[in-house]
Amino acid sequence: MGGLTRQAPGVLAGAVNGKGAKPMSTPVTGTLNGRDDEARAEQVYQLVLEGIVAGDYAQGERLRERALSEIYNVSRIPVREAIQRLEQDGFVETFPRRGAVVRRLTLSDVNDFFDMRLCLETFAARLAAVQVGQGASGETLRQLLEDGRTAIDEGRGDDVVRLSAAFHAEIVRLSGNRLLIDSVKPLFGRMRWIFGLAHNRSNELQRDEHVELCKAILGGHAELAYSLAYSHIELGRVPVLAGLAGKLEP
Repeated sequence: MGGLTRQAPGVLAGAVNGKGAKPMSTPVTGTLNGRDDEARAEQVYQLVLEGIVAGDYAQGERLRERALSEIYNVSRIPVREAIQRLEQDGFVETFPRRGAVVRRLTLSDVNDFFDMRLCLETFAARLAAVQVGQGASGETLRQLLEDGRTAIDEGRGDDVVRLSAAFHAEIVRLSGNRLLIDSVKPLFGRMRWIFGLAHNRSNELQRDEHVELCKAILGGHAELAYSLAYSHIELGRVPVLAGLAGKLEP
């Protein structure tokens, strides 16, 4: 099969479950070309992940291999590989005789998510400051900060969440630690998913915290960057859990 036909995740979700197609606010069309099953599996992974994060694939919703392979114009092999990876990254669960379904998040999952961020992202912030102090460029981090400010000023909520995740991902990239970078990757999809469900903190407050964290990293102040990252992450825990208390099981 020559390539992937890319459509809006909401439309795909309807087809996967045998329902009418769901409307999307921003339909996407085009063709994604993959030269082999590995490339196609990556493309299917990204498209389904975007659908989960955006809420177009609901929690508990079944993902059928056959339907996905028809929608994306690929064999079942890359679809199966994409689903396996989504399961490894915590977005999908598989059950005997039922197959793959979008994972149902719990409040315990969200707590674990914040605990993991405290362990990994604070360390990344410290390393990033060291790297910048030794000459690494922090220009991308600075630009993401400015893009986030603009999104807040213009009231673009979805972009605020996306750019916030990108800001944190860039801090991890700046750490220069390859194993850390690979370990943290699934967290940022989870971040967009969780914050899309409950984002109860002031965007302006988070912007100000990002500004101070960025200053510490670009100034090469490793311990200050660590402390600011820790407080920034921890301050987000309570409002997010409060916002999800009526939506998720314990």
